[in-house]
Amino acid sequence: MQVLSKTPSGKVLTTSELVTYQEEAVVSRTLSQTKNGTITVFAFDEGQGLSEHTAPFDAMAFILEGEAQVTIQEKEHLLKAGEMIIMPANQPHSLVSLKKFKMLLVMIRS
Repeated sequence: MQVLSKTPSGKVLTTSELVTYQEEAVVSRTLSQTKNGTITVFAFDEGQGLSEHTAPFDAMAFILEGEAQVTIQEKEHLLKAGEMIIMPANQPHSLVSLKKFKMLLVMIRS
């Protein structure tokens, strides 16, 4: 996975333009990272994904464009542009791109 530099705050941004697709890759760009959470934009080429893992806090995935399959505790959810899902803390989850897709991931630490 390629990680791009942080984006300065106080600036109007077009979310889907912050990352570009790369062949056979997942690209991410951190927009904000503090002790209280992170905001990251991802671009997944078709067939790419994030393997099953857990996180100690809730994570909200908002699909900006394309389509993805999000699996939470072995239950599959198909999401398309404009839809979102909350992946609960400490629950195994994974993502895979059915078509190229971009998402905004927001994690809030409590």
